[in-house]
Amino acid sequence: MSKAKAFFQLLKFRLAFTVAFSSAIGYLLGVREFEIGKAMLVMLGGLLVTGSANTINQIFEKELDKLMKRTAKRPIPTGVISIAEGWAFAVLTGMAGLGLLAYYFNPLTAALSLLSLILYGFIYTPLKTISPICVAVGAIPGGMPPLIGWVAATGVLGVQAWILFGIQFMWQFPHFWAIAWVLDDDYKKAGFKMLPTPGGKDLQTAFQIMTYTLLLIPLSLLPLLFHMTGPIYAMVATVCGVLFLGQTFYLMRTCSKKAAMRIMFGSFLYLPIVQIALVFDKL
Repeated sequence: MSKAKAFFQLLKFRLAFTVAFSSAIGYLLGVREFEIGKAMLVMLGGLLVTGSANTINQIFEKELDKLMKRTAKRPIPTGVISIAEGWAFAVLTGMAGLGLLAYYFNPLTAALSLLSLILYGFIYTPLKTISPICVAVGAIPGGMPPLIGWVAATGVLGVQAWILFGIQFMWQFPHFWAIAWVLDDDYKKAGFKMLPTPGGKDLQTAFQIMTYTLLLIPLSLLPLLFHMTGPIYAMVATVCGVLFLGQTFYLMRTCSKKAAMRIMFGSFLYLPIVQIALVFDKL
């Protein structure tokens, strides 16, 4: 593995890109005129800050990553990247991202991004081996990207920003619990406590996944009520929400890994579809 490839892997690019994409969605919803160049700058800043947080996560979990099949070959556990190199990369990418957001947008955008980085890298990460509350804590930085994008566009942390945060915050629960269900055996090797109930893969967990998915439906309609978008978005969000909810009933009936995988992949589809519909119905 080359050094360049190893440093790129530290970013967890697909995860970082998803975060950055949500930031750009929030920005495009907040601006009065469509500015693709500025949206790309928001994405770049979000990508760098998220990459920094992901690197910090991997530094702290070096020994735990060695225990899990899906993470054992990451650059830090294998020794391709040293801890010192990892910290240097985290600081460099973090400062670059925060500086970009502060310079091209506003200090509040950078401050919120820094808060997100701290919550993910220094609070959520160690909590993973302590308590299932880690998912709720992790959902805060996970829900912040569209809020940060809105603030980058407007400079204001208003009700619209909190609505965007609320939708993505609520989405985190079925998304991460489904992943934790699928990867439960691997997570147990590292001592991660991600599922919400002591029994883990049981009806209680499935019911909680269903509950949060159900709450996501009315939350997703708030952008229409606050005139952030139009009725076409509302129809798309409702249909996607109902289909997403339907997957949780299958999990409640079967409590199977197959059903959890359906929710996991469904969550990957739900968020970008709803967010794209938000922007296109505004145009």
